[in-house]
Amino acid sequence: MSVKIGIIGGSGLYKMGILEDTEEIDVKTPFGKPSDKITIGKISGVEVAFLPRHGKGHAIAPHKVNYRANVFAMKECGVEYLVSLAAVGSLKKELKPCDFVIADQLVDRTAKRISTFFEDGIVAHVGFADPFCKTLSDLAFKTTKEVGVDVHRGTYVCMEGPQFSTRAESNLYRSWGLDVIGMTLAPEAKLAREAEMCLCGILTVTDYDCWYEGEEDVSVSNVVENLKKNDKNMANTIKKLVPKINYKRTCECPKALEYAVITSSELIKKNGNPQANRVLLKKYL
Repeated sequence: MSVKIGIIGGSGLYKMGILEDTEEIDVKTPFGKPSDKITIGKISGVEVAFLPRHGKGHAIAPHKVNYRANVFAMKECGVEYLVSLAAVGSLKKELKPCDFVIADQLVDRTAKRISTFFEDGIVAHVGFADPFCKTLSDLAFKTTKEVGVDVHRGTYVCMEGPQFSTRAESNLYRSWGLDVIGMTLAPEAKLAREAEMCLCGILTVTDYDCWYEGEEDVSVSNVVENLKKNDKNMANTIKKLVPKINYKRTCECPKALEYAVITSSELIKKNGNPQANRVLLKKYL
């Protein structure tokens, strides 16, 4: 199987009605089970692989998501371009609820996530100065603008969760000049880079976190309410974006592992995880 475009997002994508001719498949990974079955279907006539990050019905908390299995399952499907959809809180007044943000930088404040494939006798240090593919992110930004949505670029801070921020934390992140806050994108970005995928993050602003006096503090109810308002814009964006992802990859993403692995090939063959090595390191061994 070779499905080149993958989407990881909320289970709400099903409700948007843009996935057609679907079938669900189980993908086994050396890192355990993904959040759910992979849905193979078509968007605007183009085949995609979709995975609900938190499982159908949103049953998996952000710190419990098996990010390694999710990204590896996409790699097994042949995915080269990965689109990550996520809800975020805004840390700036001009980034309003229902606006979109295309992530261009990342600050990782998590502590409990496993965010590398390479353990058990393999050492790899991928470049991560620019955590999102510029080519794919530029395309997502342009497409979102064409849909008529207020769209921005910004730095995403990934918090541990599952609780929302304290007011002190929210104001600290604002003092750092960060733009939006969420709980999921950091491990996906790191693993996608190790998997040599192009990644973009399309983020929908649902609230002002808890820093903005006079605005309601973030809660599940206002997050869900604004997510529903954004459904149509997200559906239109994805429908227009997917057919455009047919460019030749000339970025650095497909060569992320070329000089990253410093363990000798003899030790790699003896150590580590054979299935993972076969998928991730085949062209370098």
